[in-house]
Amino acid sequence: MLSIPLIASSFGIIFLAELPDKTALAALILATQYKARHVILGAWLAFLVQTLVAVAAGSLLTLLPTALIRVASGIGFLVFAFLAFRRNAAEDIREEGKAAQSCTNRPAWLASFLVIFAAEWGDLTQLATAALVARNGHALSIGIGAVLALWAVTLLAAYTGAQLGKYLNPQLLNRVSGAVFALIGLYIIYAALFPQGLSPGLL
Repeated sequence: MLSIPLIASSFGIIFLAELPDKTALAALILATQYKARHVILGAWLAFLVQTLVAVAAGSLLTLLPTALIRVASGIGFLVFAFLAFRRNAAEDIREEGKAAQSCTNRPAWLASFLVIFAAEWGDLTQLATAALVARNGHALSIGIGAVLALWAVTLLAAYTGAQLGKYLNPQLLNRVSGAVFALIGLYIIYAALFPQGLSPGLL
């Protein structure tokens, strides 16, 4: 059964975290070399596969004791916050630029798929998706919200290209997404340790 609030909340969390991420930067760089529709196709396929992996991993974690999973996912979000604060946008741009150049002899959509797939493997947003699934078990709703968020960021990166960089400060977005992850992590840990008096939330 689908949960619209969960789809919306997971969309917001993943969208915010993905904006300054290396995979969004990779899509932006790829769009300077290939047609936008080819980049979007390859990136969307990569994000779909990686989201399925994240949802499957999160679903397996739900087999563990509930309290343990909630505390662990809360700690995980605090780790994600730390990683978001430390994320170096300039370094990500250099790395993804090299990756894009190495794939120029392949079809555009396949090159985009390979770059995004490699960049997203074990990435912050993939781990966050798995943690959200482990937190509440609604794999389908969270998976839909997460993949829609990743697709939306891909559209922004592919179609706005260099214009996007003029209006969005990656370092500021890193701080905002880090703060969001930290707040979510603290809330999840608090809810797991002191469940009385807390009404069920979106996460």
